[in-house]
Amino acid sequence: MEDLRKKYNPDGSTLRKAQMRMLDILLVVDKIFRKHSIEYWLDGGTLLGAVRHGGFIPWDDDLDINVRKSDVPRIRKILQAELPENLCYQDVTTDWNYTTLICKVRDKKSIFEEPHSELYKERGIYIDLIPMEEVVPFKLKGIIDFVYLRCIRGIHNYSDRFIEKLLGYICYLPSILCAGFCRLWTKLFHSHQWGHTYGWLSYNHIAESDIFPLREIDFEGYKVMAPHNPDAYLTALFGDYMQIPPEDKRITHLAEITFLDE
Repeated sequence: MEDLRKKYNPDGSTLRKAQMRMLDILLVVDKIFRKHSIEYWLDGGTLLGAVRHGGFIPWDDDLDINVRKSDVPRIRKILQAELPENLCYQDVTTDWNYTTLICKVRDKKSIFEEPHSELYKERGIYIDLIPMEEVVPFKLKGIIDFVYLRCIRGIHNYSDRFIEKLLGYICYLPSILCAGFCRLWTKLFHSHQWGHTYGWLSYNHIAESDIFPLREIDFEGYKVMAPHNPDAYLTALFGDYMQIPPEDKRITHLAEITFLDE
């Protein structure tokens, strides 16, 4: 059987050091969230790695967790107050040039180069805190996400196309109003289907009963939080998730990483 760890992220490699730095961030966040009874769970490739590999997917260079969108204001306040000095919280409220609706906790003793990162105040290795909420049927949400995301890109000058910038300003408020209407609809007529927050393209709905109540799972030798039914969750995201992809599909986005404390 192919030794994936030896091939992609052996001990001492840049990728493995980056993964361990992300793990350190996760453990800090886990401790703070447990202290304040804030729910979170592994998402996407991070959850897949936990189930299939017992930790990181060997070629993966990010770490994703989900949080409830309704908890984000509280999370922002708590993390800004309680993160140790080597870490910082980042979202659109802390950095105007940071356009995504995903929150991040970043390591301040490294630099992670990626597209547009030169515009950010903080550029270290990070974990993503992805807000999730109850959502409307997927096709409608997909339309809102598509327009909303491009509005954000246009307003923040992430596009050089004049028409995209113009449409960004014109359609931004209607997009927010549409998302607000959808949130009201799900509050009144529960769909019991969860997805990533409006404005961030997501491709699947997850049944509420497959997420909650949360459970613990092993990740790199530590107990962290995961959805209630990881099998159903991962099947919805990836289909036959236990199948190792062919070599040309094992994508690492790693660009350039500088460790400032070495």
